[in-house]
Formats: sequence, C-alpha cells, structure tokens
Amino acid sequence: GYACDGEWADDFHHALRAVLTDEREGYYADFGEVSQLAKAYHRPHVRDGGYSKFMRRRFGAPADDIPCEQFVVFSQNHDQVGNRAFGDRMPAEARPLAAFCTLLSPFPALLFMGEEYGEPAPFQFFSDHIDPDIAQATRDGRRAEFAAFAEFAGQQIPDPQDVATFERSKLSRERDEQLAGLYRELIAARGELPMGDVDTISFDESDRWLRVTRGRFQLVCNFAAATLRMPCDAQGIRIATSDETRLAGGVLELAPLSGALLRDT
Repeated sequence: GYACDGEWADDFHHALRAVLTDEREGYYADFGEVSQLAKAYHRPHVRDGGYSKFMRRRFGAPADDIPCEQFVVFSQNHDQVGNRAFGDRMPAEARPLAAFCTLLSPFPALLFMGEEYGEPAPFQFFSDHIDPDIAQATRDGRRAEFAAFAEFAGQQIPDPQDVATFERSKLSRERDEQLAGLYRELIAARGELPMGDVDTISFDESDRWLRVTRGRFQLVCNFAAATLRMPCDAQGIRIATSDETRLAGGVLELAPLSGALLRDT
C-alpha cells in the first residue's frame, strides 16, 4: 500500500527460524507451525490481519495481489541477527535446511555477509554515538528489550558502545567448505526452477514435513527430530542437504532437519 518496489519479508524469516529452532519468545510467539511456512511459500505475509499474540492486536494485511518477485526473503540479515541479544546467527545444524528453504523459494533471496560459507562470528548490535545521553539510552534500550526473555535472565547483554562488541562482529572468514558447496549447488539449481508462483504446497503438522512443487521439481523438507519416510513419485534427487537422503521403491527417506530437491524427469 506504500507504492514500494519490494519489501523485506520478515514473516518468512520468522516462520522459518521458529520451525527450525523451536524459538517462541518475543515476536517468535506468533510462529512455530509448519503451516505458517507453507503459507509463506505462497506469500510471505503470514500475519495478514489475524490476531498477533506478540502485538496483542490484529496485525498485517493480505498480499495476494503482489507478485512474488517483490518480496525479498532470507534466513539471516542485519536486523534479524544484529537485533538478537548476542548477535548469534542461525544454529549450525539448521543452516543447510535454512539455505535450502530460502534459496529454492519463489522469491528473491538475500544472503547475509558470510552466511554462504557458514561464518561463525556473531553480528552484534554496535553503535558509536558521540552524545553520551544517546549512548546511554542505547545501552538501556538494549537491556530493556531483552529483560522479559527468560533465555537471557541474569546475562549481561553486550554493550553496543564497547569497541569489543564491534570487534567480535568482524568476519573471521573461517569457512565450512561443505556448506559453501551446498550454497553453490542451490544457487545453480535455483536457475533451473520456473519463475513465479509455486504450483502446489502440502504439509503435515504432526510429522513436521513440507512439500512444495515447482514445475518438474519437488522441494521436500523434514523439520522433525526423527527420520521422515514418505511415499514419493519423483524420479531422482537433484540436491540433498544430507548424505543420508534416499529415494528408492517409491519411498523418500529424509534425515532430521534436512531437505531434498527432487526431479520428476
């Protein structure tokens, strides 16, 4: 409604992170269901006018009339990492599936600095305010923001004005070559997928799987802590985030927190 050419799709990030990590505090209180990520694959406005537990009011609006190329999706960005209490990135065990879900979505995808090779350094909230009142207000604001989080009770939130906070946030450039290879594969496969809306979306909330059809390809994700076995009519595996992925006899086997891009021909 603001005549913008595009927007950050925060709800896609929230839906993805919550289903990958089971986080429920703060604005993640509105998320955590596989159905919400399924909804985000249609349009990323998961909160589209319903009641928000976090906002304590109705929030958002539908976006069905906006083409998918106007939404930018991500599993990490400067806001969603930098605004966390300690600037921690996506947990290592969730990164392959996070990359899979983001890069094979129908939306333009943002990669945050170092994400593509598994950068281990945090990206913490740092500032360099000259005015001492503004500097103190920034410190107080960060502490107040996380005071209600049980996860951070009794912990010292990094001082945004401390040079050490900035230094900790510099890239180490320590590479996870296996993850970097997966990103290369996913980016290449992205070019093979048809542009525009996905064809079909299905999911199972109790078994925590999601399947998205895009042309002759199927994206299948297992968000559960147990191995997934499901009937599958695909002909082969284009990419798998886990070496334990199997497709044989009309049955797909996916390890926990893993995904597979399947081809029909």
